[in-house]
Amino acid sequence: MLADPSHKYRPFPVVNLPDRQWPQRTQSKPPVWLSTDLRDGNQALFEPMNRDRKLRLFQELVRIGFKEIEVGFPSASQTDFDIVRQLIDEQMIPSDVTPMVITQLREDLIETTVRSVAGARRVIVHFYNAIAPAFREIVFGMEVSQIIDMVRHHVELLKRLTAQHPETEWVLQYSPETFCMAELDVSLAVCNAAIQAWDAGPERAMIINLPTTVEVTTANVFADQIEWMDRHLDRREHIVLSVHPHNDRGTGVACAEQAMLAGAQRVEGCLFGNGERSGNLDVVTLALNLYTQAIAPGLDFSDISAVARIAEEATSLPIHPRHPYVGDLVFTAFSGSHQDAIAKGFAVQKEDAPWRVPYLPVDPKDLGRTYDSIVRVNSQSGKGGIAFLLQRDYGIVMPRRMQVEFSAIVQQIADSGETELNSQQIWALFEATYLQANERQGTASYRAHRLFDEAQGQQGIELQCANVSGETETYTGTGNGPIAATVSALKLPLRIDSYEERSLGAGADACAMAIVEAVLPGVPGSKFGVGKHANIITASVMAVMNAAARFEEVEA
Repeated sequence: MLADPSHKYRPFPVVNLPDRQWPQRTQSKPPVWLSTDLRDGNQALFEPMNRDRKLRLFQELVRIGFKEIEVGFPSASQTDFDIVRQLIDEQMIPSDVTPMVITQLREDLIETTVRSVAGARRVIVHFYNAIAPAFREIVFGMEVSQIIDMVRHHVELLKRLTAQHPETEWVLQYSPETFCMAELDVSLAVCNAAIQAWDAGPERAMIINLPTTVEVTTANVFADQIEWMDRHLDRREHIVLSVHPHNDRGTGVACAEQAMLAGAQRVEGCLFGNGERSGNLDVVTLALNLYTQAIAPGLDFSDISAVARIAEEATSLPIHPRHPYVGDLVFTAFSGSHQDAIAKGFAVQKEDAPWRVPYLPVDPKDLGRTYDSIVRVNSQSGKGGIAFLLQRDYGIVMPRRMQVEFSAIVQQIADSGETELNSQQIWALFEATYLQANERQGTASYRAHRLFDEAQGQQGIELQCANVSGETETYTGTGNGPIAATVSALKLPLRIDSYEERSLGAGADACAMAIVEAVLPGVPGSKFGVGKHANIITASVMAVMNAAARFEEVEA
């Protein structure tokens, strides 16, 4: 039993704001979005991203539509410094995207930060320092007046340094770290000192960013704090008011939503909520919450699974299968009553009518998902049982998304036959679906292949296949490896999203199994293909051919 908390914890005081306006307001437009995946998200990883993963994620953030991206902490990391310079020197930042760099209030760090971004078209320099009582008294031993002087001094330094680079449009962002734990009059005094020192105005843009560095109150109290600051900040018409919620209480999204009602114009966060401790604000969830309320978020999540795969690859963090909107199971119902309601909803849902399918707050197709596996008989006959039988009896370990796809196929057969499928029948269906797709579809089946080297490190393939008449046809292609070369030889715009290898058996009888997940532009969802052979390269080629055949089956 938990101990009595009354002697150990004390609630933070509420805000005296009897005429608060935010509860009566309705959100009508999206905020300005800033992604801090490359900075705040990166520092929260077991193993920080290397240059290649950072640049790949940066490109994805640009594609999604972020116009402001925090690219790093160049004064604290040589890797970050080099990446920032590469982005600027190689003109990798689109003209409508503004990078942001962060630094502490130290003269040498500020000078390094300015060097890291000098020459950019437009840049945000992000200053921060902690101001809450516990930090003033325990960590820094400073009075409020000393903190105000420190902020003013370093902002004036930045102003002098940036004046030497008029080719760049400089924007100051100031964050009173631990804002949610500080007295409002102290937060106001420190922010106003920064505003005055920067001389914020029509020609000198500035952002005041108010973070829930550690969540300590309910979301409504944070909204009161934001509305109070919105009313009292100096030169408010020249300030962009921003929030940076964390998720220690599990209310990061709620804090952001209510803060926007209270006057916040801009929101910082990470894709899928990565970040220190319990994470930063989950930008995907907040954006798609707006989408379900008929507000276009300005970010493109129409292929949410592809975004998830890139984020997982960059961060090495898996996305929970029950994660809102993107988890592999969020559109799957096991409950009989849920299934019945969803089925009835689909039966009456019209293509051009408002979305009203029970238990589904958003149309999965809007996010690039399919309707496969939405309705399942029950947990016993769902993916878990099917995956268990295949692994126990045949040594097949399916990727999670493949389990979801295959269980829907099994369920369709079970429903049509009104009977239970045993382990042998499930294996036969697995073979027909994934290992023999091209034979079932009547497309070219694998006979042999020959690999050869091409210029600039490219891999070539000569692929021999039997057509429907049994005659041998030869296809050739090139790519950065055997899989890419096979895709090229098939002359299809396939995108391979994942590849996994399995070993079946042991000793002389062992063989290799290759599993690929492929996407065909214009066709919702992905398809899996499997190849089995003593040689893993041959198995990989077969897997790609089987995946391609399954798309031809869909088009037919």
